Amino acid sequence: MRRDSAMNRQNAYLTPGRHKSPLGSMRRSAKLFDVVSAIVAILVVCFAIVPIAWTLLTSFKIESDIVSPSVKYIPTTLTWDNYIRIWEQSDFSRMLRNSAIVTVMTVGMSLSIGIAAGYSISRYKFRGRSSLMVFYLVIRMFPFTLLLIPLFILLRKLSLFDTHFGLALTYTTFLLPLCVWMLKGFFDGIPPDLEEASRVDGSTRMGALFRIVLPLARPGIAATTVFIAIGAWNEYLWALLLTTANGARTWPVGLQLMVGEFQMPWGLLTASGIISIIPILIGFSIVQRALVSGLLTGGVKG
Repeated sequence: MRRDSAMNRQNAYLTPGRHKSPLGSMRRSAKLFDVVSAIVAILVVCFAIVPIAWTLLTSFKIESDIVSPSVKYIPTTLTWDNYIRIWEQSDFSRMLRNSAIVTVMTVGMSLSIGIAAGYSISRYKFRGRSSLMVFYLVIRMFPFTLLLIPLFILLRKLSLFDTHFGLALTYTTFLLPLCVWMLKGFFDGIPPDLEEASRVDGSTRMGALFRIVLPLARPGIAATTVFIAIGAWNEYLWALLLTTANGARTWPVGLQLMVGEFQMPWGLLTASGIISIIPILIGFSIVQRALVSGLLTGGVKG
C-alpha cells in the first residue's frame, strides 16, 4: 500500500498539465501581452492613417463622386483638377509661402533665445532658477486668447500688424516656453566635465558652447525644431486676427475662408490639406533619425 501511494504521487508530479510551471505561465502572459500590444498598435496606426488616406483619395475625385448619394471609396476617375484649381485660381500658393516665411522666422527666434536661456538655466545656479522654470509653465497654462487685444494694440503701434515679422514674433511668445523647457532638459544630459576640459585647453564659455555642447545637443535641437515648426505652421487663430487678405495671411486661414455659407468645396479643401501636409512630411523625413534620438535622450535624461 505504501509503495502504491508513493508511485501515485510520483506519477502525479510527472503527469503534464497537472502542475503548471511558473516560467511557462510567465511566457504565456508575455506572448498574450505582445499580441494585445500588436493589435492596439495596429488600431492606433489605422486610426491615424485612414483619415489621411480618405483625404488623399477625395482630393483626386471628381465632384460627382464626392457628392454622390452612395459613398464611393475609390474614385471612378482620377483627376488633378482640384490641385490645379487650388494652385492657379486662388492665393493658396502665396499663403503657403507666407506660412513658410513665418515658420522659418519663428524657429530662428525661438531657437536663438531658447538655446541661450536653456543653457543658462541648465549650467548656472542662481536665485530664482526654479521659480523661473515654473513661471514658464504658468505662461503655458494661461489661455492665449487673453493676449489677443494687448498684442493687437502693440503690433499696431509698432507698425508690425499684418507683417511676417510681427506674426513670427507673436508665435514666439507662446512657443518659447516649450523651447526653453525642452532644450534645458537636453543640456542637462550633457556632462559639464566636457566643457570644463575644453576651457582648460583655452576655450571660452561661448567656444565650449558652440564646439562641444551644441554638436552634442543636435538631436535635441532637431526635436525642438520640429515641434516649434509644427506649432507655427498650423497656427490659425493668431493668423486670422493679425493678418489681412493682402498681407501675411497663412494657409490655415485661407483654408477656412474657402468654406462658403451655402457650399462646401470638399475637393479643394482636401487638395489644399494634402498640399499643406507635404512640407511637414519632408521635414520629418530629413530629421527623422535626429528626432527619434532627441526624443529618447530627452525622455531618459530629462
